[in-house]
Amino acid sequence: MTVQKEVSPTKGIRPAAVFVMAITLVLTGCLLALGTWQVSRLMWKRDLIAQVEQRAHAAPVEAPAATEWPSLTTPALYEYRRVHVSGTFRHQDEVQVYTVSDLGPGYWVLTPLQQADGSLVIINRGFVPTDKRDPSMRPQSEMTGPIDITGLMRAPETGGLFLRTNDPANNRWYSRNIAQIAQTKALVNTAPFYIDADATPNPGGLPVGGKTVLAFPNNHLSYAITWYILAGMMVAAGWYVTRNLNAPQ
Repeated sequence: MTVQKEVSPTKGIRPAAVFVMAITLVLTGCLLALGTWQVSRLMWKRDLIAQVEQRAHAAPVEAPAATEWPSLTTPALYEYRRVHVSGTFRHQDEVQVYTVSDLGPGYWVLTPLQQADGSLVIINRGFVPTDKRDPSMRPQSEMTGPIDITGLMRAPETGGLFLRTNDPANNRWYSRNIAQIAQTKALVNTAPFYIDADATPNPGGLPVGGKTVLAFPNNHLSYAITWYILAGMMVAAGWYVTRNLNAPQ
């Protein structure tokens, strides 16, 4: 009695299936890398928020002296530090920077504060509505004599995608560009940072200080989950396509 062997379909993997598998591996690796990168960004953002919260609510320290200014090259190391400064306002060099805050459209009032050693620190005294932009409309706010200011150190704004370009010649300001303000007003020995004044009331109620926004978007976890889900979907799609391409004809 002769036993007849059953002929099996070809077991080799077809070239098209090999190509799909390779593409699936590459794309899955990229998606996993993106997800892992977002996890590292999540850890970084959480540390940043914790540092900002600690600095902003700590007891105030003296603002860096002029001798320390050259070392302030990394804003992440000093921004939102709660500091104290003393001096006299130079109201003649005030600049109003357009903004839209939770109080509506208006202006930040930026005024140089001259310290005892002659150095200057620009203070963002706070918000005024549009109809109070001109200092003559809020004369009580122009305090004279020595004054103490407590607030948060801020890195200067240099413009960007969402900020219009400053027009110093026409006194139109849209970013808190400290170097540009100092140059326009011919200010010398000016700090490379500015200070957001706290909510201590000003005479006449303006400007309104304490408007620093400490909320930072943190969507990195949702981004990471999205990338990982896409990686899983890529594996499933690659397996399905490879199985069909390699099925017996």
